[in-house]
Amino acid sequence: MNHSYLLLWLESPLQSWGFDSKFGRRDTLNFPTKSGVLGLICCALGARGEQREFLKNMADLSMSVISFLPEATPDHEVVLRDFHMVGSGYDKSDPWEKSLIPKTNKGTPAVGGGSKMTYRYYLQNSYFAVVLEAPQALAEKIAEALQNPVWDLYLGRKNCVPTDFIYRGLFHTESESLEMAVSISQEKKLLESFRVINGEEREKGEVLILNDVPIQFGERKQYRDRYVTVIGNDRS
Repeated sequence: MNHSYLLLWLESPLQSWGFDSKFGRRDTLNFPTKSGVLGLICCALGARGEQREFLKNMADLSMSVISFLPEATPDHEVVLRDFHMVGSGYDKSDPWEKSLIPKTNKGTPAVGGGSKMTYRYYLQNSYFAVVLEAPQALAEKIAEALQNPVWDLYLGRKNCVPTDFIYRGLFHTESESLEMAVSISQEKKLLESFRVINGEEREKGEVLILNDVPIQFGERKQYRDRYVTVIGNDRS
């Protein structure tokens, strides 16, 4: 089967790529997860539900990431912590306000319901190039969808709206995609911060195990692990 490589450019004042979050603490990884990128693509395609067949076709294919930072302020604080109160200040006697109070999926009050404090973490002013391998026919379909999305696209959470075009081309090889990514970064006067590649290559950088390969979306999400290697950029 012939494969192609999609180049995605993810740029926004805020991004959030959850990987180990609980209700009260919504963390973000410092680069896009595979589940987050495939979720974005499902939005573009208008693909709802479990999407097991689509995810099966994409599960074992590569995804590389290059992280960039602004050349003018390379040492700016990247992670932002936002404090939220959920379920507070609503008048329960008012039907509309009562409907805004969090409930279980059965519509009943949550156990231990009431006001909840939450902390939500975001990456601020970050730029990522994502190179995603896909079967050629599917890659062409994804490319068309990213340029004419069915649903709104966002970078991890719905308040993380992209501020530049996401789709940046379809290429025959990964190296061609990465070269284009570097070219875009130079036009924007960005510095490369680090790269994330598939697989376990300890001689190149830090190896992480991420539980971010989706097997099933929908109400009962399922994921499996993958190895990635984070390669830092030495600016000295």
